[in-house]
Amino acid sequence: MSKIKDDKTNVIRILLNEGVPITEHSYDPSATDGESVARILGTDPAATCKTLVTTKDGKKCFVFVLPVDRELDLKACAALAGEKSLSMLPQKDLFALTGYIHGGCSPIGMKKRFPTFFDKTVSDLEKITLSAGRVGRQVTAPVQDLMRLCGAFVGEFSRPKP
Repeated sequence: MSKIKDDKTNVIRILLNEGVPITEHSYDPSATDGESVARILGTDPAATCKTLVTTKDGKKCFVFVLPVDRELDLKACAALAGEKSLSMLPQKDLFALTGYIHGGCSPIGMKKRFPTFFDKTVSDLEKITLSAGRVGRQVTAPVQDLMRLCGAFVGEFSRPKP
């Protein structure tokens, strides 16, 4: 008897175990940026999110969830985190700290819970789409459920892309 491969990611398993209603999406993993992924999936870029991890001197980490059509304002992030400054976590350190690779990072199911912030622009939406924890996989879920599971704070830390 052969085993049936479970195609669920940890993010999807966590959300389903928590009773969160979700819609799963798959896309060609050669898509290189969030706006391309939103276009491929037919989702609104303002409600399709990326998860970015920042650090204070490589010791403390902070997670920020924002729409793919916006960019991070590191000064605003630092102010929200109560730090003088923050920088992006080097890509080479992402997997070791979060369990996710670049392009597949999700605020749900990280190895360790870090302070997590959702941008004000998405906090009042009914649902958002974000990484399901693997490149080529996305999940749409109620934003309030996602924020609850992350213990997230809401703040203004993004700006429109130039």
